[in-house]
Amino acid sequence: MLYAQVHLTLPAWINDEVDTAARYVSDTDKVGLAIRLSRRNVELDTGGPFGAAIFDGEGRLIAVGVNRVVQHNCSVAHAEMMAFMTAQARTQRFRLNEDGRRYALATSAQPCCQCYGASVWAGIDELLIGARSDDVEELTEFDEGPLPADWIGELERRGVQVRRDILRDEARDALAAYSARGGQMY
Repeated sequence: MLYAQVHLTLPAWINDEVDTAARYVSDTDKVGLAIRLSRRNVELDTGGPFGAAIFDGEGRLIAVGVNRVVQHNCSVAHAEMMAFMTAQARTQRFRLNEDGRRYALATSAQPCCQCYGASVWAGIDELLIGARSDDVEELTEFDEGPLPADWIGELERRGVQVRRDILRDEARDALAAYSARGGQMY
């Protein structure tokens, strides 16, 4: 018989770590949360050094994600993908901005090729990035995969504004802390 069910979860500590009533007004507030999640995921040994969060246009938190690849034996369980899936489950829409509101994805690090592709279709209007893919590859053993040469331009042509290097040093520190702990591939 074929296995016909997929069940992915975020770690239990997420609910204690995230203030769902807070407003995240600035880009640094949003990316700061993603970086904090990435760091906690490593500190608590629940996944790799990546965090993501989705916010509506008023700065309300819609969903979060952390890397859960190894824990779920699932190569798509990246932080961004987990955030997309939980946001889509919460809103009951596969394209988040279908409701006419704006949505932002904040990431501790630049999305890999998989998460970049999902960003095109998930219905986000802004992509806020901490560390660059070069930082990830320099500080860890991860291969971020190929992106179009003008990946920012490709997103912007589809209506997604990209801002990067937000708290980049803090995001790099989280990646370096992961590697200093022995950095397993997640």
